[in-house]
Amino acid sequence: MRRLWGALLSVFTGCAVAVSATAETGKWSQIGYGRLVVNDVIGDGQDRWRTGSVASSRIFGRGWDGSLPTTAGEVLEFRFLGEIMAPSNLSTPSATDRPYAGSLSFGMHTHFRSRGLQVSLGGDLSVVGPQTRLDELQSGLHDFFGFVEPSAAVKAGQVGNQVVPTLNFEIGRDVALTGAMTLRPFVAGQAGTETLLRIGADLTIGAVGQGELLVRDPVTGHRYRTIKNPVPGFSWVVGGDVAKVHDSIYLPGSGGYTLTDARSRLRAGVHWQGRENTVFYGLTWLGEEFSAQSEGQLVGAVRVDVKF
Repeated sequence: MRRLWGALLSVFTGCAVAVSATAETGKWSQIGYGRLVVNDVIGDGQDRWRTGSVASSRIFGRGWDGSLPTTAGEVLEFRFLGEIMAPSNLSTPSATDRPYAGSLSFGMHTHFRSRGLQVSLGGDLSVVGPQTRLDELQSGLHDFFGFVEPSAAVKAGQVGNQVVPTLNFEIGRDVALTGAMTLRPFVAGQAGTETLLRIGADLTIGAVGQGELLVRDPVTGHRYRTIKNPVPGFSWVVGGDVAKVHDSIYLPGSGGYTLTDARSRLRAGVHWQGRENTVFYGLTWLGEEFSAQSEGQLVGAVRVDVKF
């Protein structure tokens, strides 16, 4: 348990050793690290649907000069995502609500530029179901903090054990509106755990994030910093996207679930960069994902890097 709480403390506070983006040219090394913690408790204060996740990325390459390389494979991201999805009532859920699901995914992605476009290509392997032990982890955390734990019926009805490969891509482009304002339209898609096509845009106002590698969180759509250019100040970000979802192992048609025609996300957040410490906080409105979902939800996202 001490190791578990120590790991969780590291995730939430960012007390891990910082990584420099100025690796010696020609030698492969870790040149960046980023993560984002998402939970609806720091959003609308409820515990339902896309209830919590942790995304983490470690970036490797031969160095970083402020822009993406022109060749695929020169910058590699090793990505981890742990996510819990749950019905709106953890004790006695409605028969039409979404089933509980725990998912752990591990993947590799490459980031590069081509003809003025920023490209991300990669794949993940997702381990889903009770085998992840995420239901037990959530029960332990809820017991510790005094929250309602998933009932035996909820756990028994969760999405079953699966191992699913997923391929995904994103293509975007920075459009400078002013010296401190950048619009980035993008298109993205994936096939695997959920098969979908998404289109959207993000607007950044401020210097924080310029000349950096930012990676998109799969749940909220927020882009979190991995390779940093530590210019002190603030950046405000707003964005949104809409996706057409063909299928989802988390909402299977065989279980009677009907996916919504469009899955929408709207988000806003702020990056703060100090001399050594950094903070990000964002909110995302997630639209309904299946026809029986009564409303959308608001989730919060946070990253805190504190150096002692």
